[in-house]
Amino acid sequence: MPKMKTRKSVAKRFKVSKTGKVIPYGSANSSHIMSKKDSKRRRRLRHPTPIVGAQAKTMRRLSGK
Repeated sequence: MPKMKTRKSVAKRFKVSKTGKVIPYGSANSSHIMSKKDSKRRRRLRHPTPIVGAQAKTMRRLSGK
């Protein structure tokens, strides 16, 4: 059976770490209009949250890892 092709759209949006965690390259709602968001929310948006569960499994499979 041939290898599964990598979904390039997934590969560009998510990174799979060595331990298998799926980490998005950016956070939603963090690009503009930051003045109305409180500092706690802006601070949380700096670091992307790893994806867990069934969705992470799907992203891992689609990225070819």
